[in-house]
Amino acid sequence: MLIPLLRERLAAYRPWLLAVVGLQFVGVLAMLYLPSLNADIIDRGIATGDTAYIWRVGAVMLAVSVVQIVCSVGAAWFGARTAMSLGRDLRGELFARVGTFSKREVDHFGAPSLITRGTNDVQQVQMLVLMACLIAVSSPIMMVGGVVMALREDVGLGWVLAVVVPALFVTVGFVVSRMVPSFRLMQSRIDEVNRVLREQITGVRVVRAFVREPHETERFAGANADLTAVATRAGRWLAAMFPLVMIVVNVSSVAVIWFGGQRVDSGQMEVGALTAFLSYLMQILMSVMMATFMLMQVPRSAVCADRIAEVLGTSSSVVPSAAPTTPDPARRGHLDLVDVGFSYPGAESPVLSGVTVSARPGQVVAVVGSTGSGKSTLVNLVPRLVDATAGQVRVAGVDVRDLDPDVLWEQIGLVPQQGYLFSGTIRSNLRHGRADAGDEELWRALEIAQARDFVERLPEGLEAPVAQGGTNFSGGQRQRLAIARAVVRRPGLYLFDDSFSALDLATDARLRAALRPVTRDATVVVVAQRISTVRDADLVVVLDDGRVVGQGTHEELLASCPTYQEIVASQESATAGVGA
Repeated sequence: MLIPLLRERLAAYRPWLLAVVGLQFVGVLAMLYLPSLNADIIDRGIATGDTAYIWRVGAVMLAVSVVQIVCSVGAAWFGARTAMSLGRDLRGELFARVGTFSKREVDHFGAPSLITRGTNDVQQVQMLVLMACLIAVSSPIMMVGGVVMALREDVGLGWVLAVVVPALFVTVGFVVSRMVPSFRLMQSRIDEVNRVLREQITGVRVVRAFVREPHETERFAGANADLTAVATRAGRWLAAMFPLVMIVVNVSSVAVIWFGGQRVDSGQMEVGALTAFLSYLMQILMSVMMATFMLMQVPRSAVCADRIAEVLGTSSSVVPSAAPTTPDPARRGHLDLVDVGFSYPGAESPVLSGVTVSARPGQVVAVVGSTGSGKSTLVNLVPRLVDATAGQVRVAGVDVRDLDPDVLWEQIGLVPQQGYLFSGTIRSNLRHGRADAGDEELWRALEIAQARDFVERLPEGLEAPVAQGGTNFSGGQRQRLAIARAVVRRPGLYLFDDSFSALDLATDARLRAALRPVTRDATVVVVAQRISTVRDADLVVVLDDGRVVGQGTHEELLASCPTYQEIVASQESATAGVGA
């Protein structure tokens, strides 16, 4: 996948690549011309004492050197610009593609692997392009031109080139072939280290609470040792390459001087020609060494390119409509689930089956059920975090699969089970709900979410810093800030996925009372575990093993739904036990 990936992405930078090729070609020709001029100075200037000739040819050498320097700098500038631009574009494509993924695709790749592919893998491909711009063009020209110019100086020593160059290629090829398996394995080892490290940083409180630091240290040490072993194996071969190459280079230099000296002594070759031949030999061998650097990068970059292409070639299971339907503004907030079902690929039984629920603006619909009954999955179907595999989910009277995703999300205010906050400030997080919201609206939303008091106590107020994930706030504070973010949006449909679980009963009651006036013209869907949270809902939907086993008000379900009766009884007995 390396060649197709680069061919498609580098097409936009063809002028820069042509500039690199042209500058490298001129620069290498200038470099190849210098030893020949140096030989002329030795044989025609120094040997005859012609000072004028030495000055004249020296000036030409200086001019050629300036041309070579300018071309090298220009080629490096265009090459670096091309490589960095390619890296920027690949990272942008990966980010955009991952942004379209549903939960299914994200779970398939895993967050640590996606992070590695968007950073380390792109960097490896970017480095290969840079090295190709600097080496892949100049090395073949230098090698072929060096052979031609060396034979032009003396054909009698051509057999040295015929032996040395193939020997160097065989040596480099052998070492590179041994490094390829290690490079292929190294990327998966990096994924594993990232995964373990991410888990430990994210779950540091759990690790400490259960005194699992020694175990986690051993687990990270194991992943780290695996990566170290693979990298060390590749490093050994890499370290062996330079001595092997230098052996070939030094032996070839000795051979040229030994046999060339004999030809000079017999009058078959001039001293200047021997010096030039030796310089051309060094250029040839250096070009092979430079090509070696790139060859070492190719296997690892090829693996990285495969991993990048795998992400870019994966389409989301949630596909936007080709001809989106415009929702009816008069039906804003209407939610209908018609015989909805959802199954994971290859699963033996569906997570949801035959769910039919309707909700209208002004209604509060609560969804309750035991753990694993499908409550969160049901909520995720509405904003199309995943798509229903059966039935229809309708928002504003239109199947969500027929709505433009941006139009759908504009109508929804989702508060997930884990109130995730982004690094920044409280103000910037609340404005995720609506970017143009004023401070007065933000404070009003905080007041509704019962978060105004603790925000006002912060010295910076709305400018108080928020760490990644909101880890500098408690669970209840994060939930209230997430609820305030949804309130700022003022959508037609609120989705609260167990968003009150970290709140005490009094705060829960005050928050729900404050939400009532604000959500009077909107539909509210609440997933909850506590009966006290859903007691006053207009409609309570009871799920059991992915099926609706009861719908109605709290009082109606107490009289008619055994599953609901069991949930209520279990919570009342737990409360009584705590009170006792």
